[in-house]
Amino acid sequence: MTHTCEIFDEVAYVYDGSLEGLLSAIFEAYANHEHPSEVASCKTHQPRLGQRAHRVETDLSHAMRVKKGVTAKGGHAAFDALRKASCSSRADAGWAAYQFVRYVMDEHSGKARPLSNLTHEKVAPIAAICRSVGNECEHMRQFVRFEHLSGGGADFWFAKCNPRDSVVPLVMPHFVERFNVQPFMIFDEVHLVAGVYDGFGWRLVDASEAGADGLRLPDRSAEEATMQNAWRHFYKCVSVDARYNPELRRHFMPKRLWRNLTEMQEDVGMLAVG
Repeated sequence: MTHTCEIFDEVAYVYDGSLEGLLSAIFEAYANHEHPSEVASCKTHQPRLGQRAHRVETDLSHAMRVKKGVTAKGGHAAFDALRKASCSSRADAGWAAYQFVRYVMDEHSGKARPLSNLTHEKVAPIAAICRSVGNECEHMRQFVRFEHLSGGGADFWFAKCNPRDSVVPLVMPHFVERFNVQPFMIFDEVHLVAGVYDGFGWRLVDASEAGADGLRLPDRSAEEATMQNAWRHFYKCVSVDARYNPELRRHFMPKRLWRNLTEMQEDVGMLAVG
């Protein structure tokens, strides 16, 4: 009988897709004195020939140690870059974050902000990711549309969005500050996560098991259809036909977001959800 021996020249650190998981993977790489060839979320990792996948268990205490070290060496902006990388949909976001932490902890002198060194090979990728995720956050702040739901003892505001990156955790503080007396929910139908504010505090809810079709909501309130039609009418009235520029509109209002924009839908009568 012939036995074959598998030899792996590379190792990929695979984490659960969360910020805490990413930081845990970075901590473990340091603890193991190992330089992985890839650090990737389990949602985006694609195994390669000759590569061993090492699944990293999320450890909050390890994550907090990485946060403390990065903040001490690179400031709060450096840690914020890791938060944005953890929300990115790019397959190389985990690797870019790992490389950036290596730069901050091992090479950065502390005389300048680490993200300002855009020509460095370990900084440029995460800087690009931060810009992309930041733009998506701005799109959500501009184009999230809420509707009033009421019924079955529930009374709150609901918004559905389809961002490219999983930015609901990043934009929830903005909406809590603006609507701090109104319970609301922002549901990301792409990444199946919801940000829920109950009037006192907010939390994230994983909706991956239920799926987008499994979300059960109360009906829209009696006046919601009227308000939505009024908003559509206002949107049409303020437009100037002589200055209509569809390409410019698609630039500032990406077409991929239109399906959840009230003003881009046809007028309706009584609408129903659920």
